[in-house]
Amino acid sequence: MGQPGQRIDRWLWCARFLKTRSLAAALVQSGRIRINGERISKASRAIRPGDVLTFPLGPHIRVLKILFLAERRGPAPEARSLYEDLDPPSPSSSRTEPSEPQGPVRDAGSGRPTKRERRQIETLRGNDE
Repeated sequence: MGQPGQRIDRWLWCARFLKTRSLAAALVQSGRIRINGERISKASRAIRPGDVLTFPLGPHIRVLKILFLAERRGPAPEARSLYEDLDPPSPSSSRTEPSEPQGPVRDAGSGRPTKRERRQIETLRGNDE
């Protein structure tokens, strides 16, 4: 019982992973957070430096090693210093490379396609009926 701990919901809020502490508590209570591989469901669970957190956030699974406990909810650079990201997002983001092929592109302001243009588009797509 050497080191002092901090509530997981408060740390997630201070590290700026969630906007409110109640959202952080709801994420913990959903049972989708793991501390050192152990699933937890109580927001009052204490965390300590060196613990590894695994939790879903948006489309990604975050894996973090806690470096420091938070004293306050400060600016983003201060929040990033609280943890080490063990599984950084892949460098190819969806903004640089679209995952799906793009369809035909129309000039802005050209209005709706005419019946003839619609038929040509359908032929290009291979949706002939």
